[in-house]
Amino acid sequence: MTDTADATVSGVEIVLESVCKRYPGQRDAAVDDVSLTVPAGETVIFVGPSGCGKTTTMRMINRLIEPSSGRITIDGKDALSIDADELRRGIGYSIQQAGLFPHLTIAKNVATVPGLLGWDKKKIAARTDEMLDLVGLDPDTYRNRYPRQLSGGQQQRVGVARALAADPPILLMDEPFGAVDPITRGLLQDELLRLQTELGKTIVFVTHDFNEAVKLGDRIAVLGNQSRILQYDTPEAILAHPADDTVAGFVGADASLKQLTLTRVRDVELAKCPTAKVGDSITDLQRELDGRKWQWAIVLDDRNRPLRWVSPAHLANAETLEGCGVAIGEMVSVQSTLQDALEALLADSTASTVVTGRRGEFEGLITIDTLVGHLSDMRREHADDESGAQV
Repeated sequence: MTDTADATVSGVEIVLESVCKRYPGQRDAAVDDVSLTVPAGETVIFVGPSGCGKTTTMRMINRLIEPSSGRITIDGKDALSIDADELRRGIGYSIQQAGLFPHLTIAKNVATVPGLLGWDKKKIAARTDEMLDLVGLDPDTYRNRYPRQLSGGQQQRVGVARALAADPPILLMDEPFGAVDPITRGLLQDELLRLQTELGKTIVFVTHDFNEAVKLGDRIAVLGNQSRILQYDTPEAILAHPADDTVAGFVGADASLKQLTLTRVRDVELAKCPTAKVGDSITDLQRELDGRKWQWAIVLDDRNRPLRWVSPAHLANAETLEGCGVAIGEMVSVQSTLQDALEALLADSTASTVVTGRRGEFEGLITIDTLVGHLSDMRREHADDESGAQV
């Protein structure tokens, strides 16, 4: 979920009123009577099974699909009253597998919409570099590369940069991270949360992954067949009180664990452990670990980025910290959720998760004790709320 209270809201309100889509020759509507409001500056997730019409509903917002009936307004203006090309240039669009033009450089891909809008070359070049930097890609490194020279995750970052290049108030995202591996997907989700905190766009995001919906959404629209809205509410409300059995099926049996998705790593107190730079003294680190119950330390590079775990056994036969110990596995950022941290923690032999900051610097650790304590606090708060409601 985004921290819209901290964001500068640059998005605008979207309202769908009794929107339907019927295709010729089909008895049932693909989308039947959808009404909802997407508040300005919020991220609203459409989640539902494949074929339920969620992508069709989203694509009617920028008129890639024209509604058969009903009304869609954007910032109070009827979408059908706006020239379709003009409308689309004011709405960013990011899809699965990025949809980059393979014959254009990364810079030219990002510059597509600003070029169509007639921006001058100097402004386009500056904006392109700004967008690449914003999504964590060094402009000097990636500007002149082609999509085939990038990983799937990097291509998705470019896709988001292109969607944001003309500074649209609205961003539509159709399963944008569905084609990448789980670790990269988590990192891209974190990046989107960070961007939204800075930019405050109105985002409509389509997914079939309820965990992703809980992590990213300020509000979630759980859709059934023909995009009928089964429940439209905050992630907290849907997890605590599913509207019916179908919604409860989306939530799943692990609702309490999904509560971990509602909390960011930055919102809990991180555990500490001894650290040392690559060039530091082994003796000093051994002395710091001596007598500790939990005997692990982290070796950092010269920019405070975590490199390796070391224990007294590793240090006993080492001459320097260079290459000493075992590589750190999956890490999480301060923007990640506690659910991300749990998944990383379960895969680590040290039973803890390394947390990094915006530029990869070491911030602290998430441990089992952190997660158990947080869940206990949430249960206690929920019990207090329930007892208060019964008074």
